Amino acid sequence: MRQSNSYIVLFALGMCVVVGGLLSLAAVGLKDAQKKARDLDTKKQILGAVRELKDTDDVLKIYAESIQSEVVDIEGNVVDTSIPAEEIDVSKEYKKDPAERLFPVFKYKGSPSSEEIDAYIVPIYGSGLWDKIWGFVALKNDFNTIEGIVFDHKGETPGLGARITEKEVQQRYNGKHVMENGQLVSVTMLKGEKHPLESMNDHQVDGMSGATLTADGVNDMLKAYLGYYQAYFNKVKGM
Repeated sequence: MRQSNSYIVLFALGMCVVVGGLLSLAAVGLKDAQKKARDLDTKKQILGAVRELKDTDDVLKIYAESIQSEVVDIEGNVVDTSIPAEEIDVSKEYKKDPAERLFPVFKYKGSPSSEEIDAYIVPIYGSGLWDKIWGFVALKNDFNTIEGIVFDHKGETPGLGARITEKEVQQRYNGKHVMENGQLVSVTMLKGEKHPLESMNDHQVDGMSGATLTADGVNDMLKAYLGYYQAYFNKVKGM
């Protein structure tokens, strides 16, 4: 039997209400699980800048035992905020003027029983060839030597710029120095690849073939964020 137009419209509206309600319920029900997944991923990345993690590791336990966090401003002052450092959205802060941003700091202790901070981990954020790139850089407590670094991206080219996520590329930064004669110089990823080790200085790492613009984005991102944290680093050093 042929249905009237009004029946079809009402049926379609009813289905929209039912489906919309089910989707809303699903979103609410999954909200906590999604937040936990994001929290776990963030803590994995932070720890990944200073140590190797195995699939069997209890990331949350390791994090709780080895990481202390705080939030600072561009002047290096600790900011009293209701938002934990782990929940600061660096992508949103990136859209603000640096003087108005909140900057998370993660302090790593290699031994839970130790009082000494072995490394300071800070987020970095910028633009690659096609979209945003980000990561975490860990500096030893001399605020000069890179302990480790992790990168991620949204849309860099597979096999080219996307290689910034590869461990081999990231490990090139280990042990490099970001200061020279008391001044920030950062570490630069060179254009091209397979430069002889003896041809690179203490502030350079080998590049990625065919990914010059992504490398330029990494260089700009790293130097900018190390600069944003210089006031904080100087205060910790007592300068």
